[in-house]
Amino acid sequence: MSIEVRRDRQHKMMHTVQVRQHSLQVDEPASNGGEDLGPTPHDLYDSALASCKALTVLWYAQRKQLPLDDVHVTVERDDSDERRGTYRLRVTLALQGALSDAQRQELLNVAARCPVHKLMTQVTTEISTELAPQ
Repeated sequence: MSIEVRRDRQHKMMHTVQVRQHSLQVDEPASNGGEDLGPTPHDLYDSALASCKALTVLWYAQRKQLPLDDVHVTVERDDSDERRGTYRLRVTLALQGALSDAQRQELLNVAARCPVHKLMTQVTTEISTELAPQ
């Protein structure tokens, strides 16, 4: 799979991200020279975690026929120590439905094992960056 990012030259910093048939805009807030016309790359990173947890919990509850009516995930970012090597994300799950305490705990445990959480915490990511031919 390939993801493409192209600059929108009608704006200061905005880019369009193309993922399969989906597109979205990314930008920076005015404080970083942008126009705040879309989420920042950090926002997308944090959103990937929240989305993965929501989808994983819902998938698991449906598979196990747990009475989960809705799931709402909130991520709070503390990037104050990012330059020193620590990026903190605090995730809160709001689960709605006639769930027992044991089922709620089971879904919390499942959320902690979502693929993006594992990717962010247990996997070594190797990135190579190269120039395209002229």
